[in-house]
Amino acid sequence: MNENIVLVTGMSGAGKSSAMNALEDLGYYCIDNFPKELLSELEKLLETESRYKNIAFAISAVDYVYFVNYFQNISKHMQIIFLDCSDEELLLRYRFTRRQHPMISNKMATTLEEAIEIERDFFDHLQENAKSTIHIDTTKLTTAALASKVRHRFKNMDVGSEFSITFQSFGFKRGVPMDADSVIDVRFLPNPFYDPQLRNKTGNNKEVYDYVMEKEETQQFIKYLKDYLDYVFKCYDEQNKSHMIVSIGCTGGQHRSVSICNWLFDQYKDQYQCFKSHRDIGDEEA
Repeated sequence: MNENIVLVTGMSGAGKSSAMNALEDLGYYCIDNFPKELLSELEKLLETESRYKNIAFAISAVDYVYFVNYFQNISKHMQIIFLDCSDEELLLRYRFTRRQHPMISNKMATTLEEAIEIERDFFDHLQENAKSTIHIDTTKLTTAALASKVRHRFKNMDVGSEFSITFQSFGFKRGVPMDADSVIDVRFLPNPFYDPQLRNKTGNNKEVYDYVMEKEETQQFIKYLKDYLDYVFKCYDEQNKSHMIVSIGCTGGQHRSVSICNWLFDQYKDQYQCFKSHRDIGDEEA
């Protein structure tokens, strides 16, 4: 069996979690903080379980050399993603999130500045693996931009990847999602909010969904909307875009947008890899 092993490493706070999420979207089995002492046991699974054919590890500076040497010694195809970031930006990120730096947790440093300096020292040898390492500087990258870079580099590998779509409902009163590729405004559709029996329910409830979808205005709208999205998705897929976020908005993000989002998910889930997210009612699924 030909496995693809990806080691995601780099400076703490530079975006390893976001990179791992992107790889997971591409079909990788992703593991964070895997104990190096158990790697010999994992090797048996790599040989026998197909779901571990493509696997990604998030690796700390301390464990980096051990993982690299291990997979090189057992002759596995390995790719390394090294995420870097300016010291100034790392300091800002840690101060914003108030998380503890791993070097401090491991009692290898006592201050954040010292922790960053020590971690950089651990990675000095990375140039030795320059041919197999993808370097990404995340200093000025958003989370979405980093994920896009990772997906772009790995989407053509044999991991069953495909164009994927996230349908996201939202309410305009809380603002438009910043990562939306396309925003669909459905505030013109009849609003279940004005029906006292439906006001406290959402588009995930059948009564609300039926109220929205059975209206003549909605039936005309979804016909035009599907024609539009069919064409857009086809073009993006042909241009090798890996992921698209379609955000559907109504006033509060509870009724109309949720209903249309659910309808779109059902329409395309068998054609593309689809996800849906209801931002303002906290519901997600794939």
